[in-house]
Amino acid sequence: MVSALEGASVIIVGGGLAGSEAALQLASRGVSVRLIEMRPVVPTAVHKTDALAELVCSNSFKSVDADSAAGCLKKELEILGSFLLPIAFDCRVPAGGALAVDRDRFSGAVTRAIEENPLITLERREIDDLTELLDSGEHVIIATGPLTSDALANGICELLGSGNLSFYDAAAPIVEKDSLDMDVLFAQSRYDRDGSADYLNAPMSKDEYDAFMAELLAARRVIAKDFERKELFAACQPVEEVARTGHDALRFGALKPVGLTDPRTGRRPWAAVQLRAENAQASAYNLVGFQTNLAFGEQERVFRMIPGLENAVFSRYGVMHRNTFVDAPHTLDRGFAVPLHPNLRFAGQVCGTEGYMEAVASGLYAALNVYAQLMGLPQPHLPIHSVLGALFDYATDPETQDYQPMHVNYGIMEPFDPPIRNKRERYAAYSQRARAAMTDFVTSNSGLFPQREW
Repeated sequence: MVSALEGASVIIVGGGLAGSEAALQLASRGVSVRLIEMRPVVPTAVHKTDALAELVCSNSFKSVDADSAAGCLKKELEILGSFLLPIAFDCRVPAGGALAVDRDRFSGAVTRAIEENPLITLERREIDDLTELLDSGEHVIIATGPLTSDALANGICELLGSGNLSFYDAAAPIVEKDSLDMDVLFAQSRYDRDGSADYLNAPMSKDEYDAFMAELLAARRVIAKDFERKELFAACQPVEEVARTGHDALRFGALKPVGLTDPRTGRRPWAAVQLRAENAQASAYNLVGFQTNLAFGEQERVFRMIPGLENAVFSRYGVMHRNTFVDAPHTLDRGFAVPLHPNLRFAGQVCGTEGYMEAVASGLYAALNVYAQLMGLPQPHLPIHSVLGALFDYATDPETQDYQPMHVNYGIMEPFDPPIRNKRERYAAYSQRARAAMTDFVTSNSGLFPQREW
């Protein structure tokens, strides 16, 4: 293997989840990598550190339930040999049935893995001109994420002949644990699953909820506009935008009280705000579902109306920013490469495959495609019955119209014939079929996985 790759090197632009996974995958196969990350030379509006794979929104990688689409994705990544997935589990913090991580420990561990790998050279500089990449003669993976710099984004759009597609994304605020009123908040996971109590809950009465909603809707926003739904990625809509859809929208959404019992009353509250630990020490908490576009002062004023948060100290305010992605179905091939420049491909959220683990998977898939090119192997196509294969097929299908960022989900999977009516049974069947398909893919493509013992 090493002799066949002698002198081969790959340029990866972007040290986020996708770029880091791709770099580690290629290096494990004996390929030299130049990983170029613009931070801290050029900062972004939301990153706070110079660490690689820094999480700027939620610290949750979503469900680990193998029968859910998010959980099935993790099983597929395990089968494919992801490097970042086990790091995430090593940095896990309590979050019920979700895989949430201590964001500093996670990014620190990924950064060390990159810096300590002798086949990876980390360069801290901005790439603002695609000419440098195209003229290098090397294989290139652009994994600059949804916060791609304006200069590079303009170059990408010019190369692809497509308009600058973007949507707005938002992050939730984080508050310090010591500033919370624990006489009001109570620890409980919904329905007390597995006896865990991984969330703090702020119970609201009807009057408290009504007053909160009124102030939330009246609060001053940073970006003063009423967003059209097409501009907002559904999973990251600002809490105030959700509230505009109806008075009970939050009470049946992020603030739903089902499965919770307020120990002070012995009854289910009218509404409840959930807080999830941000780190292993549980010294800071994220307001779940509270992505926001409110001005910082308004966040303090309105969110301190939540019972138990009257004196909350904000260690990070919620922010909203523009996220850029390319029109993958109409500009890239099935391996996310540019047809006229087959040595140039994309990975991660800049492709519109939305989600942390989806970005990791996209970086892994990019690495497999590059490695196949270097070794003269057929281009790998993930099985359509896997959640990853279904997502990537959707993201590169020219028939896909009005392309918008999407997570893995069972809605785009090939249905069963005859159909399985029971939802739980259907999801379990999807998961079982997906894992079997991905296992068969790996065993049938042993040349892509030379580091394994067969």
